[in-house]
Amino acid sequence: MSKVQAKAKTTVKKPGDTISKLENWFTVNSKKTFYTLSSLCLLFSFMFFNARISEAHDDALYLEAGWRFVNEFPNYFYTQNAPLYPLFLALLTKLFGLKLILFKLFSVAFNFFGFVFFYKAFEKRLPYAVFIPVAVFVAINHLIMYYASMTFTEAFYFFLQGLFFFYATKTVETVQRENVNMNTQWKLWLMLGLSMFLMSTAKSAAVVVVPAIVLYFFLEKNYKALGFSVASYLIFKIAYEGIVRIIWGAQNQFQGQSRILMQKDPYDKSLGDEDVSGFIQRFFDNSELYLSKRFFQIIGWRDEASLEVYGLLAFLVITVTLMGLWMVFKQKNKPLFLFGLFTGAQLLLSFVILQARWDQPRIVLVCMPIMLLLIFNLFYSYTHKMSMGKLIYIAITVLIIGSVFLSSVKRGMPNIPIVQKNLKGDKYFGYTPDWVNYLRCSEWCADSLKKEDLVACRKAPMSFVYGKGKKFFPIYSVIKKDSLTQQSHPDSALAYFASQKVTHIMVASLRIDPSKNTGQIINTVHNIVQPIMEKYPNKLKLVHTEGMSEQCYLFEITK
Repeated sequence: MSKVQAKAKTTVKKPGDTISKLENWFTVNSKKTFYTLSSLCLLFSFMFFNARISEAHDDALYLEAGWRFVNEFPNYFYTQNAPLYPLFLALLTKLFGLKLILFKLFSVAFNFFGFVFFYKAFEKRLPYAVFIPVAVFVAINHLIMYYASMTFTEAFYFFLQGLFFFYATKTVETVQRENVNMNTQWKLWLMLGLSMFLMSTAKSAAVVVVPAIVLYFFLEKNYKALGFSVASYLIFKIAYEGIVRIIWGAQNQFQGQSRILMQKDPYDKSLGDEDVSGFIQRFFDNSELYLSKRFFQIIGWRDEASLEVYGLLAFLVITVTLMGLWMVFKQKNKPLFLFGLFTGAQLLLSFVILQARWDQPRIVLVCMPIMLLLIFNLFYSYTHKMSMGKLIYIAITVLIIGSVFLSSVKRGMPNIPIVQKNLKGDKYFGYTPDWVNYLRCSEWCADSLKKEDLVACRKAPMSFVYGKGKKFFPIYSVIKKDSLTQQSHPDSALAYFASQKVTHIMVASLRIDPSKNTGQIINTVHNIVQPIMEKYPNKLKLVHTEGMSEQCYLFEITK
């Protein structure tokens, strides 16, 4: 008799209902389940593989930052948000050059090992009826799979968060069993501190991991563990800050983004800074956006094009999640209670500091695995002792996971021919015509303009990637805005461009609605160019046009 069979014989009880049968089956086939879900994670990662840059352009921003770390060393340091991922991309750039597909394969690897660490952190620490549905969500969810091959920070962060879950679980259980003993546990504490440091340096909102773990050990009244957890984090944090100061000078990962986050509008400084009531309003607005809209879109229960938000639905999600946190506290599931504190703190900080206009699903996506564990565990705990309750739990589970699976297959299958075309050399296939023209024009600038020529454009990091590393000047809002016309003052705009050594302006027809050409376009650059053309008709010289429709124009600023 094998060890697995012997263990199953001694631990598996005679099944009495569907959930009991499932628990027994997963107990016996735990390794088979792990390998199956790991294989699904890889399969869906490549089904969703995206060889292009996202129109959201943040992924290109990280690539450009990594390139600048290498090519402008030591005069450049990334401060728009947490710098760890651009630093990692800088290492890859130094070793291999700007290789987009290679960077994306690293993201696939990060996402895969993030799943592995997540699985190992929670397996056998929760009923399989609770854990497996969430593991399936993490392995195949369409949005997680989308980020699995992109150079956003999400795949990188999922890996670091999984690493934290894994080592925090081992630490909490070891302290529970043996109390604190640094002679035998020092490696474990160092790994906990390292995972906390890496996570908080990869995502600014993850800095709440430190107060979360402090609060956890404070509630446990284990002040020695509290001190060691903070000390283990500070070992790496202090060393990192020292290296940054020696090489790059006094830099801080929050200094670049804090200025923008304080503004009422991230793109319009003239509206002034937010007050206390404004930050409170942000919390309610973001709660509605992320918990009544994005949360349900991610699990496939709401259409992605839906714009409606419902305060009552957001309140319901918050209430159920908090009830789930209370339930694991009562059950003395200490690791999940710690992760619930951390996830709640991360959501709270994000909802307060981020302007509601960001409205990006990835803000809540990284928190959803723990939220779903809390919610599923709550439902399971209330229903598993009732015959009808078990059927209700199974129905809810099937609805959620079935919806996640169908959503993923529905979005993944159409991507296969697109990525095949991209990998065969057609790097623009899959973009709408407005983006094809914009990116082709960026490439034309790299091939045809002088190296010192500087082109102002709406999506400079994307132009940088498709422009083969050529530097572009970013325009995120209307510069030198006239309060009456809401357009640029022409003389002030020209003086500003001259001070920044801008020689050309790229004017694209980027759609407001990405899915169809309605004629409405992002007119930020147009509102800068039009007043200049009206006052100085000969100041802007057309030097290149890309496309037959939804064109992109390149103008030279004449002397």
